[in-house]
Amino acid sequence: MLKKPEIANPKRRTGIAAALAAMTAPGVFSSRALAQAKEIKVAVIAPISGPWARPGQLIQMGAQMAVDEINAQGGIKSIGGAKLKLIVADAGDSAEKAKNAAQRLVASEPDLMGGTGAWLSSFTLAVTEVTERAQIPWLTLSFADSITDRGFKFIFQTSALGSQQSMGSLPALLELAKAATGKPLTNIGLIGDNTASPMSFMKPLREGGLAKYNLKAVVDETYTPPLSDATSLIQKVRSTRPEALYFLSTTISDLKLSLEKMNEFRIGKGLIPVIANGAHMGAPEVLKNVPAELLEGLIFIVGNWNLKGHEQINENFKKRTNEPWITQDAITGYGDMWILKEALERAKVADKVKVAEEIRKMDLKDGPAGLVYPGGVKFDEKGRRVNAPIVMVQWQKGVPQTIFPTDRATAKPFWAKS
Repeated sequence: MLKKPEIANPKRRTGIAAALAAMTAPGVFSSRALAQAKEIKVAVIAPISGPWARPGQLIQMGAQMAVDEINAQGGIKSIGGAKLKLIVADAGDSAEKAKNAAQRLVASEPDLMGGTGAWLSSFTLAVTEVTERAQIPWLTLSFADSITDRGFKFIFQTSALGSQQSMGSLPALLELAKAATGKPLTNIGLIGDNTASPMSFMKPLREGGLAKYNLKAVVDETYTPPLSDATSLIQKVRSTRPEALYFLSTTISDLKLSLEKMNEFRIGKGLIPVIANGAHMGAPEVLKNVPAELLEGLIFIVGNWNLKGHEQINENFKKRTNEPWITQDAITGYGDMWILKEALERAKVADKVKVAEEIRKMDLKDGPAGLVYPGGVKFDEKGRRVNAPIVMVQWQKGVPQTIFPTDRATAKPFWAKS
């Protein structure tokens, strides 16, 4: 059974907490006192309520599983076996609420040693303004390039960037299409919402990426989520008939509306290959809202997924949560806790600045964190994970199967013939 994590209380501001907050200035807080603490606090900030609640809950599940495993194995051994304690803060449904949640968390938990979140790139941009000022090492799976383009020193991005995912996946998609149809793609459609991650993904395609591969965008639309009606968007797809369609949405409801409308207009059910982006496209509840036959063949691009080599992690997660499979959200929440654990072991003291320094020096190829992240765990000077690969997943017979990279794939891909 899942252990219920502590939820950050915005009213929790005692005199002791205020005194501790004053001690968090560089050089003031006593790392010796923290080293003797029985618990070391780590955090998740993610949407636990609102339209993006499900991914946030999955991150929390993965992070809690890692914390429980770490504590069961003796905690942080170099700090006297100190146990980790997970604090969860709800980012809500807007960047402003996410930033407020971060501010409350930092104020109420001045001894916080690190964290992960906030899923939606727009939320992460807001949250990390707060965590950076507080010098809290922060890990995120969010894709937007802008997250690590600000010169921040305490932010670490574990997924391939949105721009890397779009341009890095395009050659593999083109090869797959040619192998299936016998001819190269000549045109494509682009539809995406206006949040940070889809915009980051689309930018290099629009700014010469498609032209590089002799592709023309026959439809190119941006919309504000969530959709109330997908008719106008899909009418443009029907009239232009692209040979493949990028559909980048941050909400499952928009995917549902659009696939249903494509089916209604008789361009669905695999007649136009659809490529999406983001782990929510493979969340279990997608199958509860969208019939498997409409999902069949849908390809989505992520930073991580259930790969060959993750079998034991996947089984453990399914057993404790009753989820049908582990998603990117859960596996990165899990992996990020192990990164923080390794950094704490190396720092030998619960000091957030030293923990960040150890993450910057890290070069993991094995252990739980190295296993979770294909290509290992090493960050460049901007805080971007070096050699983070592109991961592509495809819905096949009601299950999202990893199809790329091929050496870690769980199934062979196929291309819907339009």
